[in-house]
Amino acid sequence: MRLILNILWLIFGGWISGLLWLLGGAILALTVVGYSFWPFGREIVWQDTHPVAGCVGVVLNVVWFVVAGWYIALTHLLIAVAEFVSIIGIPFALKDLELAKLALAPVGRTIRDKA
Repeated sequence: MRLILNILWLIFGGWISGLLWLLGGAILALTVVGYSFWPFGREIVWQDTHPVAGCVGVVLNVVWFVVAGWYIALTHLLIAVAEFVSIIGIPFALKDLELAKLALAPVGRTIRDKA
């Protein structure tokens, strides 16, 4: 019975719902993911006037940290240590440290082009 209901759900609109959730997630992740792919020439700015600054932002950052932030930050930290070994790797290591800091608490931050 569950299989039949799930198939009917998918046919009569569930696929639209799933695509909308996917689109929303992609839009929300666009700035942070884009920064991690292309970080040079951009900077991370903390905004007190951000729509989710304050108590809600703190709660969201705590949830983020517990669910994903700590291991993403740890990965960037380990990569940065390896990159600091060579002179050529130092600028990359510094960007990895910025990304590690961003991974700890991304809510309330904005990424913008450097002037």
